[in-house]
Amino acid sequence: MSSHPHRAPTVLIVGGGPAGLCAAALLGARGIDVLLVERHRVTSTLPRAHLLNQRTMEIFTEMGVADAVYALSPPEDRWHKVAWHTTLTGSEAPYGQLLGALPAWGGGPDAERYARASPCRYANVPQLRLDPLLRARAEEVCGPENIRFHHELTALSATGGRPGEGVVATVVDRDSGRSHEVRARYVIAADGGRTCADLLGVEMDGPTGLLDMVTVHATMDLSKWITDDNVLLRYFINPDGQGTFAGALCAMGPDRWGRDSAEWAVHTGFRTGDPDRTDRTAVLGRVRRMLGVPDLDIQVHAISHWEFEGVVARRMRVGPVFLAGNAAHRHPPTGGLGLNMAVQDVYNLVWKLDAVLSGQASDALLDSYEAERLAVDEFNVRHCLSNAGGHARIAAALGLRAGLSETEGWDAVGEWLADTPGGAAKRAAVAEAIESNADDYSQLGVELGYHYASGALVPDGTDAPSGEHPLRDYVPTTRPGHHLPHVWVSRKGSRQSVQQLIAPDGLTLLVGTRYAARWAAAARTAGDATATVHVRVIGADAERTDSDAEWTDRIGEWATVRGVDGSGALLVRPDRHIAWRAHDWSDDRPAELRRAVCSMLGLPVASTHTPCPRPGAFRPHDL
Repeated sequence: MSSHPHRAPTVLIVGGGPAGLCAAALLGARGIDVLLVERHRVTSTLPRAHLLNQRTMEIFTEMGVADAVYALSPPEDRWHKVAWHTTLTGSEAPYGQLLGALPAWGGGPDAERYARASPCRYANVPQLRLDPLLRARAEEVCGPENIRFHHELTALSATGGRPGEGVVATVVDRDSGRSHEVRARYVIAADGGRTCADLLGVEMDGPTGLLDMVTVHATMDLSKWITDDNVLLRYFINPDGQGTFAGALCAMGPDRWGRDSAEWAVHTGFRTGDPDRTDRTAVLGRVRRMLGVPDLDIQVHAISHWEFEGVVARRMRVGPVFLAGNAAHRHPPTGGLGLNMAVQDVYNLVWKLDAVLSGQASDALLDSYEAERLAVDEFNVRHCLSNAGGHARIAAALGLRAGLSETEGWDAVGEWLADTPGGAAKRAAVAEAIESNADDYSQLGVELGYHYASGALVPDGTDAPSGEHPLRDYVPTTRPGHHLPHVWVSRKGSRQSVQQLIAPDGLTLLVGTRYAARWAAAARTAGDATATVHVRVIGADAERTDSDAEWTDRIGEWATVRGVDGSGALLVRPDRHIAWRAHDWSDDRPAELRRAVCSMLGLPVASTHTPCPRPGAFRPHDL
């Protein structure tokens, strides 16, 4: 920071992982002055998280990086399955046995329902390849001089007690050793929980130290022992797991996948304090034993350590500082939600910061960040901990438990192969236990169905819909707090998702054709009082006009999911969550819309004769 020792950004971002880099790119695209500091010299060199769900890919599409991410993702026929083995191979049964497999992440029989749920498909890119893409985008949008790696925040304090007064931080340039003072109006703490939470005194709740996990990123040739090219992730259930999984194997590509993958990530768990976890020879011996290949050549790229835990911050906002990503929640990788939650945290926060900084909303809007995200993040942490128990169910069905000797354990596994009534019963129990893990690998209801019960929205008193399997089944709805459902609509030969009609600035009102003029007048009144309310008209073929502004629902899908009749309207936030809905038109609707807009933006609900304060001008946007 030597060239700009007194830098005073509007938003200081601490941490150069996915949460921080996405926050920088999204804020920079809105014209907000940011400074990002990251203590490491480069982006992650470790595999870390790799699953990018559809909601995250929708955000990446808006950021302009989705095509580059998909280019790095495996071919669709090379990764949409998860499997459980005793070992990968072995000289005799029960070694080298496939216990079962499931479709995963929108593959196989799930492909159709995942495609219906979002305009974007799943992707799979490990952080060591994803983070450089996100950094390049942040530097492109914000300027490379504002994305500063090898700079570490060491102190942080608020400058006053009133909203908007900002913070003062001390940042050390780790190249020169010099420290500088940075003043900012807001701070996003996306540092993985390493510094900011402690400086702010934010405590975490939840279990810690469940396992000491070791990840080996290595080049290995496993082609002679792998037969199913569609499996990305393999878990191993055997006596070494002592009642749960012994470890996992994940293909890493980068150019070939399936059996021909050159790189792999191997995860193994050690008891807390086990000295073998830091012994390279012992760790690689554990890997070879788990795979069943005692003389396997392992060319190690990196060995990393991490804690198996499930914790959530008690607060996500401390005055002008907001915790996001791993700084606010850490949990097992089961479910693949961690990186996705981090990106979705900042996506929720960025539009609110923009609204406040541009004068469209009061600082009170920022309180809704914690109100909305904390409940979702708490649920997801519990869900991920529960997912981790799915492997224990498989082990229990095999007859494995803590305390069994190796011989006793393998004898129990051997019974699974027996051509006896007991063997048949054990095989059925294992199959049932494996199928229960669909709550992890086909969790569309968790990934797309999450919603906000309170915050920057106006509840309408209806109940949230639920499918037969709530974790797996995504039920599209326009109930306030839920994400806008995906439906394809068309205009003048082009096709877009309804989600793509939502303006990134202001609020968007979705209406039908016949009452469009009335709603447009109501939107102008509400917009004059607060923020711009963009109007998007979606009509059925029978109601089509010649207006270039109208989008057409040609096959009636929008009419099925919009949740209001043809005279009603949906008010949608920039993050595509429903803020308010009117089931039909009445003469009271303009005033209700005005009150809804003021309420969600934290502004006084004014009468029709006293407009809400509007201290700043909103930037126009045309789709």
